[in-house]
Amino acid sequence: MPIDSSTFPMILAWAAPFFVLSVLIEWVLVRSGKLAGRYETKDALTSMLMGLGNLVSDLAMGFVSLAVLMWAWQFRLIDWGVSLPIIILALISQDFLYYWKHRAAHRVRWLWTAHVVHHSSQFYNLSTALRQPWNNHFTGFVLLSTPLVFLGVHPLLLGFVGALNLLYQYWIHTEAIDKMPRWFEAVFNTPSHHRVHHGTNPQYLDCNYAGILIVWDKLFGTFVPEDAKTEIKYGLVNNIGTYNPIKIAFIEMWGAIKDVSQPKLKVSQRLKYLFAPPGWSHDGSRKGSEDIKADFVAENPHLSGSPGLPNLP
Repeated sequence: MPIDSSTFPMILAWAAPFFVLSVLIEWVLVRSGKLAGRYETKDALTSMLMGLGNLVSDLAMGFVSLAVLMWAWQFRLIDWGVSLPIIILALISQDFLYYWKHRAAHRVRWLWTAHVVHHSSQFYNLSTALRQPWNNHFTGFVLLSTPLVFLGVHPLLLGFVGALNLLYQYWIHTEAIDKMPRWFEAVFNTPSHHRVHHGTNPQYLDCNYAGILIVWDKLFGTFVPEDAKTEIKYGLVNNIGTYNPIKIAFIEMWGAIKDVSQPKLKVSQRLKYLFAPPGWSHDGSRKGSEDIKADFVAENPHLSGSPGLPNLP
């Protein structure tokens, strides 16, 4: 089956009306006390505006990322083609790759300059799922998708299953659902698992990177279960405190550029401001997630070694 731009539907664009409608429904039900959760008008509207900007960005600049993947396609080892079994296999493979891309987005500051947008809301509801970056295509993030293209997944097929992955993740951005059945929680990403991922509590930092299958986190040691006794604090370790969409979209990237441009730094230090984990600083004036976790355990030694936290030295 020949593959061209008409082979796969633009499912995220088609789903946009559903996103808006479901946000409004959840918003009304939460405000009326019929569903658990919290909404703040400016925050929710900002998240929806960020989602619209992300859609515009993809339409305007997505061809750049697609061009990179099409260039990589010429070096493929095989061609998987397209069939239902292949689409399912591609979806599972992309979900595995998504885990590592998402993990990298939290551990490499340059990639974090885009992904930080998604974590910038201090509320957790369906509108939060729409809070997406505008600068993804400028970070080189697409390069992390090339391994699957080299292995034979056509770029358009990869884009389609990637969109399916994001579509799945929409519904898990809610406090209205407590727990899914135990078998489902064991295999799939759920609202409970993803609430943990959005938490800024020390034990919840840098965990639960899954897209669809939570098994990747369990396999690679990054799974932390939700503790019903712990109130989750959403947002960033240092919240940006603005509803200005321009600032939300670019404040971290601008911060990284300013850090790199400081005088009297070694080349290695400038590179670390871009590629070390968020929170790294040449003078130790900031703290990364490991430092925050270590400080928390030092203050709460009885929690040493519990999920998401290191053991006391």
